[in-house]
Amino acid sequence: MEENIRRWRLILGGETNDGTAFSLNKEDLQVDKTLEALYDSTRKGGLGASSPNVSRWLGDIRTYFPASVVQVMQKDALKRLNLTEMLFEKEMLENVEPDVQLVASLMTLSRVIPDKTKDTARQVVRKVVDELMKKLSQPMHQAISGSLNRSIRNRRPRHNEINWDLTIRKNLQHYQEDYKTIIPQTLMGYGRKRSSLKDVILCIDQSGSMGTSVVYSGIFGAVMASIPAVQTRMVVFDTAVADLTEELQDPVELLFGVQLGGGTDINAALTYCGQIVTRPADTVLVLITDLYEGGDEPGMRKRFTELAASGVQVVVLLALNDEGAPSYDHDNAQFLAQLGIPVFACTPDKFPDLMATALSKQDIAQWAAKEDIVLKK
Repeated sequence: MEENIRRWRLILGGETNDGTAFSLNKEDLQVDKTLEALYDSTRKGGLGASSPNVSRWLGDIRTYFPASVVQVMQKDALKRLNLTEMLFEKEMLENVEPDVQLVASLMTLSRVIPDKTKDTARQVVRKVVDELMKKLSQPMHQAISGSLNRSIRNRRPRHNEINWDLTIRKNLQHYQEDYKTIIPQTLMGYGRKRSSLKDVILCIDQSGSMGTSVVYSGIFGAVMASIPAVQTRMVVFDTAVADLTEELQDPVELLFGVQLGGGTDINAALTYCGQIVTRPADTVLVLITDLYEGGDEPGMRKRFTELAASGVQVVVLLALNDEGAPSYDHDNAQFLAQLGIPVFACTPDKFPDLMATALSKQDIAQWAAKEDIVLKK
């Protein structure tokens, strides 16, 4: 009972009308002070613009709260108190808890972060990128490589194309006891090797609202770029279009090459993507955007129609993050649904399976239904 009253006292903030009449101990008073600095809308001072105060507060929240709560409070501080100086001071960046949202904020400010802080900012981004690569790389490799291997197996392989592990398992019933060997009546092969079996174009809206989606897209793009059977291109756009494919080898530099904010010209982005498509029937174009077109909307719809008619498999993701679908243009989503282009939001854990489904030309609508994902219409 006492613990419940203590929690209510910390939530209510200790004003005269909080109704608890509960006295906090010395440590709880410090916790209360860190919460008050951020969430007490009637405060006179708060954190203010003092760098030492902000640095001290960052240390306090790391002391009193678990990492998951620290990340929430940092995000709230950036929004509620506009503490951009958190990202301009080396000492502060060293104290923050790195997460995807923080990386998105650093990307937004990448052009104005002081030189003395940029190395530290890159270290923060590197830590998040390394953690995400470790978490997402294996599922992506397994899903994509598995789907492509299944699609290219052949039963008349040349000697250097034989998949010996699969061939042995396929012929276990032909084991000859007298000779202590297997007679391989059926040969299983990988198929003739080519430089790439499929082409993937990730086309990313870099307007401010797409921050975390850009982070995950960059990670997945880097992973796919390491799979020889897939040729991956990464294109980002606002009112201009930039091809960042060469940066896929280093996702940290790729993310720092993105400038979040600005307008949106989807038509220009699709026009560029159409120009780099060389094998329409073997190309998957993943467009990540909220579909609010700031440029030529009739032109954008025409580009979508042309790409779909040429055989390119187009998928539109309204978001690629854990935060759910943002606001989006319903009219454009409905137009795309009529073209047979799927439109939905996707969480990072489901993206590898989505790409495997698209690359193996399975029905994405059926896959979405199985995953309880609602297509937008």
